[in-house]
Parts: sequence; structure tokens; C-alpha cells
Amino acid sequence: MKLFHQLLVAPAALGLLAPMAANATELNFNGVSDYAATGEQVTSITQFSDVYPTDWAYQALGNLVERYGCVAGYPNGTFRGNRAMTRFEAAALLNACLDRVTEVTDELKMLMKEFSKELAILKGRVDGLEAKVGELEAQQFSTTTKMTVNSFWALGATTYGGDAKNPAGGDLGDATDKADGATSFSYDLRIFLDTSFTGEDLLRTRLRSANISDVYAGNGVVGLWSQEYGYQTGNNLELDRLFYQFPVADEFTFTGGPMVRQDDMLAVWPAAYPAAMTVDFFTYAGAPGAYNLALGAGAGVIWSKDDFNISASYLSTNGNGSDPDTGGIATDGAGSNGTVQLSYAPEQWGVAVAYNYGSTDNGVGLYSGNGTPLANKLQANGVTNSAALSAWWMPEETGIIPSVSAGWGINSTNSSADGNGITYDGSVLESSTSQSWYVGLQWDDAFLEGNALGFAVGQPTFVTSIDKKNSSDDFVADGNYAFELFYNFQVTDNISVTPAVHYFSRPLGGDKDSTVTDGDSFNSFGGMIKTTFVF
Repeated sequence: MKLFHQLLVAPAALGLLAPMAANATELNFNGVSDYAATGEQVTSITQFSDVYPTDWAYQALGNLVERYGCVAGYPNGTFRGNRAMTRFEAAALLNACLDRVTEVTDELKMLMKEFSKELAILKGRVDGLEAKVGELEAQQFSTTTKMTVNSFWALGATTYGGDAKNPAGGDLGDATDKADGATSFSYDLRIFLDTSFTGEDLLRTRLRSANISDVYAGNGVVGLWSQEYGYQTGNNLELDRLFYQFPVADEFTFTGGPMVRQDDMLAVWPAAYPAAMTVDFFTYAGAPGAYNLALGAGAGVIWSKDDFNISASYLSTNGNGSDPDTGGIATDGAGSNGTVQLSYAPEQWGVAVAYNYGSTDNGVGLYSGNGTPLANKLQANGVTNSAALSAWWMPEETGIIPSVSAGWGINSTNSSADGNGITYDGSVLESSTSQSWYVGLQWDDAFLEGNALGFAVGQPTFVTSIDKKNSSDDFVADGNYAFELFYNFQVTDNISVTPAVHYFSRPLGGDKDSTVTDGDSFNSFGGMIKTTFVF
């Protein structure tokens, strides 16, 4: 018997079992007749003059009257809830309710017969879903780990121009074209294994394989052509990241591991411009010195309160070594990299300042794609102190107004005691200052929903002043302008195609080793198509 049948029968059963002093001579047959044939059916409990909301059975009686429609009353509009129920009254009430249940059951049978085909289809689909869920549960490799794969394919080429001369004679642009002007096709594959034990923590393991040496195929002449996804493993699969992150209380987050990168320990990345687009420089928020993305063994902490954040971290690029002269944590030979960032980042805009200390003498410095050859050379020896100021803003709705990101960085490098090999124009350098900046614009949903148009301009890290040991001539002309234009086609949720063009006005800057003298020009232009797969 179904539950609601039982609920309907219960009052009657109680009535039948209760001591009602019932015998045939005591029954009020007129009363029973009146109760069973009360004229019109009561449709609301409020029609009973002697039933009140404070009565203990008020809700139960209301359900029988208004939901099931099987309780009447007496002709005078009363229910007489405190009166003992006779067996005849119980039979009349039970019969009325069962008649109503029979009507409802007949209606359900008719509906089930009418929609029998649809119900059969739904049952088949549910059975199929249950089978698939069971199969997935049986085949999944972990209940706590999620795997995500990013694959980048790059097809592109560069060309070089200008009137600068090649040291061996002839035009430098033509010689560079012959050495590195071929069209190439290469890839970068990243496998993320993200594990959570509590739902709030993160153990990240990242594997990587790639065959991109520098730019597109492997440009060894101009490092600024390095791509953000440029990586070289010789097609071998390597461990690229391994760290653990967990919250403490409501305001602190700790991150640490044997292979953790600087940006893994930052509260915010200070830009709205894509951080995984094309030319490497434009993904560093305009300050590759402060945000050098050093990778090594270390730890960091983030404090967050409302929209304010403070990040502090330390890592050593050679922290896996045990010899304090050539590695370790916070030793003389450690590739130490310390970063502090203060940021204020509401939902649609933000501003951040950062400071970084880098022991560039032990492997912490600019990536080749973030500065001129001279800037890279000077930051490869000594200690560099860097500062950055970044800001970004995004419109509430996509349209003709783009998101805007801007950043500026300044770096001061003091050459180490054994830095006598760092020379410029025949003079030994004791210290140098370099700067960088950029402005990036992006239009989301440009032309078609889901697509994006982007443009960026800036100056990759270039030397602005030097201090020579044996000369009072501190002039250096190392400036260079970079431009980027791309359009991202979102083909599907998992596939995007991004054609892009890039231009560098003076990628060799003031590097005297290239024999680019004042008045000579050397520039480069490139185009590429990047295809991204995410699954």
C-alpha cells in the first residue's frame, strides 16, 4: 500500500480501534447520513467555522480538504474535530478519500498510457547515462586529479632589412635572411595534472615537450623574436612544474615546491592583455626585470583582504644543488630571486607595484626575448634590483572600447667583482640602468562573438645609462620599438587559430658586436599563424 493511502486509512483505523462505547442502539444514523451527504464539497479549510490555525491537526485537515478534496463536514458548516468518530463516519470518510484516490490513479494511468513511448525513451536514456557514469568511474585514473592539455602549433617566418653591414662584408639584413629567414613549423605541448585533496588546495604537476628553439624554428640572431610558448626539449617529455598551494585561514595562501615559478606565487598577474599570446616581451606586463618568471625551488605567501593583495616569495634557480658555492637555498652560490608585489584589483581594473632582487651572477636574469643584446649581457653578471608599475582596465561590456593594459619597469645592475668580461665599446662596465614599457589593447568579441583583436606597442628592456670604469663617456643608444597585431579566431571551445604580425625597429639596439654603428639601421618583420588546442 502506498504511503498516502496509509495516511488516509490511518484515521479510520484509529477510529475503528478507539473505545467509542459504540453499539447499534447508540449510533446517530441521521448524523452519519448528514455527514456523508453534506450538500456541496468543502474546498477550503476556512469554510469550517470551528477549525482554527492553532488546532494541532490544522495542517493535516487542510491537506485532506484542499489537496485531496475528500473531507466534507456537517450541514451547519462545522467539522466537530473534538467529537468522537463513529465507525460509520470513519467508513464514510475512508470511502470518499479512496474514491478520490481511484480517480487520481485512473488519470495517472491514462497519462502513462498516452506518453508510454516518451517514458520508454527517457528510461533508455537514463539507463545509458547510468552505464556511462559507471564506465567513467571505473576508468578514471584518479578521483582527486584533473588533467588538462594545451598544445600550440606555430607556423611562421621572419625577414630582415636596413642598411647595416655584416662584419664579414655585405648587407646584414640579407645575411640574416639567409641564415634565419626560412618558414618553420614547430610545437609546444603542456600537460597539467592538478590535484586537490581538500577542495581548496592545489598540487600542480606540469609536463612539457617542445621543439621551438627561439623564434618559430630557431632564430639565433635576434633573441627578441622569442615566443611566449617558445621552449626546447628536443621532443622529450620533461617535468616543467611541481608545487603545492594551500590556504590558511581566510586571508593567507602558501605556495612552495622544488619547481615553482615566480608568477605561481603572485596574487594577481598585472595585465588584462593576453599572457599567452605571441611575442614573449608583451606577456611580461611591460617589466620583464621585475617579473622575470624565474623558475626553481622556493616558497611564497599571499595575503588578501577584500581587493588588496600582498605577495612575497623567494626561490633559487639552482636550489637543488648541495654545494653552497654553486647552488642551494640562500647561499653565496644560489641563484636567488626575491619578489614583493602590492596590488589593488577590483573586478574590472587594477594597479600593482613590484620589487625584485635577482642574483643575476648565478643565473637569474632576463630571458633573451625580453631585451636588447646589450641589456641581456649586462643583466647576466652581478646583482639586479628591479621595480615595476602596472595598471589595467576592462570595459563592462565588449564593443568598440578595448581593455587597456600598461606597464613600466626599471632595473639597476651592479657588476660582480669578477665581472671584468662585461665591456661596452672597449670599456669595462661597473653598473648599468635599463628600462622597459608597453601598452596593450584588446577588443573582445571583435567582429564575431568569442573572437579577439589585439594590438601592443612598447620598448623591450634597453640600456638607458652605463657606468664605465675607465671612461667618462656614459652615452649609450640602445632603444628599440616593438609592435604586435593579432586576431584570435575561436573556432570551437577547444580550438583557436591566431594569425599575428610583429615588427622590431632596432632589435640589435646598441650592440657594438654586430658592427651596427650610429646611423646604420637594422629591423625585422615577421608573420605567423598559431593554432591552440585545449582539452
